[in-house]
Amino acid sequence: MSASVPCPPCPPDWLDGLNTLAAQAIGLSDPNPRVACRLITLDGQVFEGHTQEAGGPHAEVMALRHARAAGATLRGATAIVTLEPCSHHGRTPPCCDALIDAGVARVVVALADPNPLVGGRGLAQLRAAGIQVDLLDPTHPLAVASRELNIGFMSRMERGRPWVRMKIAASLDGTTALPNGVSQWITGEAARTDGHAWRKRASAVLTGIGTVLEDDPRLDVRLVTTARQPRRVVVDSRLEIAPQARILQPPGEVWIYNATDPLATAQTRTALRAQGAILIDCPGPAKVAGGTPKVDLAAMLHDLAQREVNELHVEAGHKLNGSLLRERLVDELLLYVAPKLLGPGAGLAHIGPFVDLKEGLDMVFTEAVPVGPDLRIRARFPISR
Repeated sequence: MSASVPCPPCPPDWLDGLNTLAAQAIGLSDPNPRVACRLITLDGQVFEGHTQEAGGPHAEVMALRHARAAGATLRGATAIVTLEPCSHHGRTPPCCDALIDAGVARVVVALADPNPLVGGRGLAQLRAAGIQVDLLDPTHPLAVASRELNIGFMSRMERGRPWVRMKIAASLDGTTALPNGVSQWITGEAARTDGHAWRKRASAVLTGIGTVLEDDPRLDVRLVTTARQPRRVVVDSRLEIAPQARILQPPGEVWIYNATDPLATAQTRTALRAQGAILIDCPGPAKVAGGTPKVDLAAMLHDLAQREVNELHVEAGHKLNGSLLRERLVDELLLYVAPKLLGPGAGLAHIGPFVDLKEGLDMVFTEAVPVGPDLRIRARFPISR
C-alpha cells in the first residue's frame, strides 16, 4: 500500500465540497461506491463529476467529459478524487487509463480502495505513468468523510458483509407498538421522511415475516426522490408470506430468505415466484430435534454481500431485531424517539433477560439531532464485532 501524506500539496479550497458532490451518488451508484472527482487545469478552470448508475461513467470520466465539452486543456491538470481510481475492467473501463490518457500531472486521492481488484494497483499504475500521486492520511477530514459515505462498500470489501443499520421508531419510554399492535404513527412526518432518506442510502431494506403479516408494509422509498429503489428482503423461515402482500408489488426486487423444504413448499414457491419474488434457501440448524430450522442470519448477511449489498437497512419488529442483536450482526442503530409516553407494549428489541449489567450490549452515541418534534439518535457497536 502506498504511503499517505498529511494533506495534499494544493490549496485547501480545492477539497471543499467534494464529499457533498460524492453524496449526489446516493440512491444512484450502488453497488459502486459514491465518489467525486474534481479537475483543476493549469489555467485554473474547475470541472467536476460524481459516480453514475452501475455500468455508467465513474466520477473521473464524468469530470473529464465536462472538461472536454468546455474545450479545456487537460495536460498538466490536477485531479482530486475521493476514492482510489479503478485500474481494472469491470462494468466500465479503468479510470486510471482515462486519467493517464488525458495527460493529468497529479492525482490527489482521499481514500485507498479496499476492493481486492484495486487495492493500491490504481495508485501504482498512475505513478508508473509518471503522475504525481498523493494519498491523504486516513485521519484527514476528506478521507474520514469519504469512508463514512461509503461505509457499506467498505464493510462489504473488508468484512464480507454489509453494514447493518437498524432503524427503530419509539416513544420516550421505548415503546414501538401498543399491546394491540398499533404503531402508526409514533413519530411525526419529518422523522418518517428522514427515515425514507436513510432507506434511499441502502442497497436493501430488510424486514421479518412478523412485520409483513401485521403491518403489510411496502418498504420502498416514496417520501424522497430516488433514481433507484433498494431491494426489499424478507426473513420468512416458513414461507408464510402471501402472494398478495404489498411488499411483493413493484417497484423493485424482493428477496425472501427461507428455511423450508423446497419439495414440501413447491406450490407456495411457484405462487411467490409468479409475483416476481426471488426465493433464497438459507436454513440454519433446527433449534430442537425435528423442529423447523430458522434462517441462518449470519449466512444471510454473507449471501447479501455476494449479491453486492453494501448497506442493509433493517425495519423489523422486536423479535427479528432481537435475533440480529443477540447474534452481534448489527453495526448501527438509527433510533427516532418521539416526545411521548405510551406505557407497556412492544419494545425496541427482544433481548435478554440479563442478570448482570455487564451482559448488556454496549454502544457509542455518534449523533443526536432534532428531526421535527422528534429526536434522531445514532449509536454504533465497536467495529471489531
